[in-house]
Amino acid sequence: MRIEDVRRRTTTPLTRPAFAPVVPWFIDREYLNIVYRTDPDALRAVVPEPLRIEEPLVRFEIMKMNDVTGYGPYTEGGQAIQVSFDDEQGEYLHAMYLDNFPATAAGREVSAYPKVIGAPKLYVDQDVLVGTLDYGTLRVATASMGYKYYPLDLCEAEAQITVPTFMLKAIPGYDGAPRVLELVRTDITDVVVKAAYSGPARLQLFQHVLAPLADLPVLEIVSASHILTDLTLAPVKPVFDYLKGDAR
Repeated sequence: MRIEDVRRRTTTPLTRPAFAPVVPWFIDREYLNIVYRTDPDALRAVVPEPLRIEEPLVRFEIMKMNDVTGYGPYTEGGQAIQVSFDDEQGEYLHAMYLDNFPATAAGREVSAYPKVIGAPKLYVDQDVLVGTLDYGTLRVATASMGYKYYPLDLCEAEAQITVPTFMLKAIPGYDGAPRVLELVRTDITDVVVKAAYSGPARLQLFQHVLAPLADLPVLEIVSASHILTDLTLAPVKPVFDYLKGDAR
């Protein structure tokens, strides 16, 4: 393989890339969102500066990707923490677990999504929307919401899922020292909200050493939503370089 051919590749293995070189389009992406109040000290222990915590709020989410170009259907779950950066309100993606390796690899290599393999599920159980997350054979989260209790304004639903997203991009060098260490920002674009609902909800988090969602304990449920939408993800942009100590 010639040098110029190698330069055109974006991922390894060279002859069988870990993921397709496409910008994914999400069709019928289904959200279960539960926003809850947690311990402020627990948040301060995991949210990196220069992000700031205005209120101790976390959004637990289970997302069922029914049709994604390049990756196929999969399900994802995790936690997003409400933060601010330079007076802009957004979310810091704290943890993401999904059941699709190409989407996991692409999210971490191309962008900075904190993705690892897990086993989330989203389904309807009689009159309840249920979201679960397992790590290995152990349950680490169970969420439930009344199924389509109250209509939610579509503009409000879009506002919930399109806030700016911040993530930490960390790539070590061959000597183990950081080679890339950046705070990055992205957002959701081309949004078409097809349906949205709110309703009563509950969330249980269970202790696990390698899936520590319960380290951000549930003190109070603030809101819940069930949203169906089409969308794409914008490319990430660095906003702070930890190795230089300045904004990008």
